[in-house]
Amino acid sequence: MEPPSFQRVIIFLILSMTLLPSPSSSSGPCSFPAIFNFGDSNSDTGGLSAAFGQAPSPNGEFYFHTPAGRYCDGRLIIDFIAESFGLPYLSAYLDSVGSNFSHGVNFATAGSTIRQQNTTIFQGGASPISLDVQLVQFSDFHRRSQIFNKQGIFDKLLPKEDYFSKALYTFDIGQNDLTSGYKLNLTMEQVKAYVPDVLRQFSGAVKRVYDIGGRIFWIHNTAPTGCLPYVLDRFLNNAAQLDRYGCGSPFNDVAQYFNKALKDAVIELRKQLPLATITYVDVYSVKYRLITQARKLGFKLPLRACCGHGGKYNFNNSLRCGGKITVNGKEILIANSCRNPSVRVNWDGIHFTEAGNKWIFEQIANGSFSNQPIPLRMACQRMEQ
Repeated sequence: MEPPSFQRVIIFLILSMTLLPSPSSSSGPCSFPAIFNFGDSNSDTGGLSAAFGQAPSPNGEFYFHTPAGRYCDGRLIIDFIAESFGLPYLSAYLDSVGSNFSHGVNFATAGSTIRQQNTTIFQGGASPISLDVQLVQFSDFHRRSQIFNKQGIFDKLLPKEDYFSKALYTFDIGQNDLTSGYKLNLTMEQVKAYVPDVLRQFSGAVKRVYDIGGRIFWIHNTAPTGCLPYVLDRFLNNAAQLDRYGCGSPFNDVAQYFNKALKDAVIELRKQLPLATITYVDVYSVKYRLITQARKLGFKLPLRACCGHGGKYNFNNSLRCGGKITVNGKEILIANSCRNPSVRVNWDGIHFTEAGNKWIFEQIANGSFSNQPIPLRMACQRMEQ
């Protein structure tokens, strides 16, 4: 007979195993035939460029060797997600040139918000393609793509009917809802006050996708905005607001407030949408670690833009990445890239470099920062609590 202490250990292990979450279906890895993405510039692969003009060089040049609709030197997290499932990069819904939507669509545009804004993009405001507009585009795409499929028109460029229920639906949006308040000189408390309405609209969007047939959702929370050169340069009032890493604490506090409310909203959505698998991904923690521990991780100058011009943070809102001036009738590129983006965290004061995006993807893909705690390749597995 084994000693009582050993028996207790065995009993504890058995009980622990029975209490662990278990998939509702087979535990094999997922194979998504398509991805449908909703978001802002963190996942825009060409939407804003198609509508208002291409993101200028040197955007895109260090991977695609030409501007590629992304506000980055190369690939975004959504690109790495697509790669991980063996899918081509997502074409932007608004891009009519060379697009192939058979494996999914990207509805994200730079500057997009969840709530509609009262300012126009020409006034330095948000994109007019807010989340509700992206949902209209998705609904229309879903309906019309199947009509054309049945007619045999462009069928090789459009997703099959059953792809919509088998696809991965990714969301990365909300950051601009916070910074839009700062542009209007709202206080931190005033920005927090409208967060519940923002998330009410976000939940409504997820429900609309669910009603159309979406079942598998991968939702990113928002970044530590107080660590972005753009925010530090434009909105920081005094040095006392900085934490020991040089990030603006009040802005990060608001982002964390938003993220807590978003997580609560996701938990509630799981109750309301019983057939859905919804994963909440804490990209805030991953990005904050990358910024605050940059040197240990092989990066440098995390609070300074790689592509920009002037100032403490190499960011000038009037002369952003790719900005030019005219001298004696000749255009000269002033806001150029740093020499080695592969060791830099921030690309243009707002967005991460490809190297940063790749590191972030590698951290979130294994499920370490997910609620529920499953890796990306298992995101189709609904976990029973």
